[in-house]
Amino acid sequence: MTGTGPGIRRVLGERVPRWPRVLREDLWTVRADPLPRFSRLRRVPHAVLCVAAFGVALGAVAQLRDNGHLGNGTAFPLALAQGGAVVLALRRPIPAWWLSTGATLVGAVLLHGRLGMRPAMPFTWPWTTAGIIAQTLVMLLLALRVPTRVSAEALALTALVTYALEGLWGASHYQETGVVAVALSAIVWALGSALRGRREARAELGRQASMAAEERARRTLLEERSRIARELHDVVAHHMSVISIQAQVAPHLVQDPPAELRENLEGIRHNALEALTELRRVLGVLRSEDGDTDALDRAGTDPHSPQPTLDRLDALVENTRAAGLSVTTRIVGERRPLPSGVELSAYRIVQEALSNVLRHAPGATASVEIAYVPYGLRVEVLNSPSSRPVSESPGAGHGLLGMRERAGMLGGHLLAGPRPGGGYQISAFLPLNPHAEAAGPVAAEDTSDVKDHTA
Repeated sequence: MTGTGPGIRRVLGERVPRWPRVLREDLWTVRADPLPRFSRLRRVPHAVLCVAAFGVALGAVAQLRDNGHLGNGTAFPLALAQGGAVVLALRRPIPAWWLSTGATLVGAVLLHGRLGMRPAMPFTWPWTTAGIIAQTLVMLLLALRVPTRVSAEALALTALVTYALEGLWGASHYQETGVVAVALSAIVWALGSALRGRREARAELGRQASMAAEERARRTLLEERSRIARELHDVVAHHMSVISIQAQVAPHLVQDPPAELRENLEGIRHNALEALTELRRVLGVLRSEDGDTDALDRAGTDPHSPQPTLDRLDALVENTRAAGLSVTTRIVGERRPLPSGVELSAYRIVQEALSNVLRHAPGATASVEIAYVPYGLRVEVLNSPSSRPVSESPGAGHGLLGMRERAGMLGGHLLAGPRPGGGYQISAFLPLNPHAEAAGPVAAEDTSDVKDHTA
């Protein structure tokens, strides 16, 4: 029989224990796992461990040579292995554990025949004092950085080696150290595993918090876009209603209109009414969840009322003053009708900016400037530093996001940030044509036809 079938191999494989393969995969490796820098202590633990490794090497040389009667050619390599294992554990903890355990095993074998040379002074065996310190430090560094299963396997093998030397092999005259070595290794293993679990839990919590923040930002963006879409759908619906009415009235403005004209106008009116119906259906979906309305514009607002324009700017400012904020307004350039989307976005930007001043800068003063420039509209809201302590705001914190979305939707831009002398500044440019060059900064210097309103 030269081979076995899949079924036989599967049965044999189930009978063979898998723990040797697991041990080989977990412990038979030289992979690097450097000890990370600590945020506050940085490299201090590394330096302390290097000093401890030097002390372990010196102590091991003295103990093995003077008390254990080993020659320099044997004592120095064993001492160097035990001290070097601590240093190696800073980068490769598993090979360091093998080095420390192997040095102890070799030392125990070499010392076994010399244990009775000084009956009055029994030698610590199978673990020397320096070996216990080295193994404890290595086990701590191992438990801090490898999975709990791997460090538990290393602890179990340490206890197994200790039992084989002290319990099965034994000697005639020595001071037992196996229980102390295994107990200390178990204590530092538990401590290291707990610290590693805590570190992993904090890292996972940070990842979850980051994912939650990203999801919250994405949801906030969608909510703001939905809110803007609701308002712009109202504007579009208004224009479609006007088109329908004009198409219905147009035939009556012409004496004996041709049949083709009546048919075309009727088609325009029919398409406008259908489009209006679809828009109302979409608006019903968008308004299925109540949008967040600002406190400055909430009073007396009906969901089906027309969307605000800059004609209501004075009322908005008066409401803000009634809330306790001193506001000045300034109109630059000749006031003229603008597209509904531009006026709505400008009104909402001013509204949100003043709301932010009320929430985040109590006691401050604000100024609003509306500049009618050749290619669009420039909106600027400034506020002075807060004169009172700022309390934590319960808002969602996405006002700037909504303002940027409104400006970007029209092909404009919005800049927001602290002022050099304190306070905050919001500047937006809303073009009449999204493809036109933004001439806001140039036209801002034109101060003709300036109207000032001081609170």
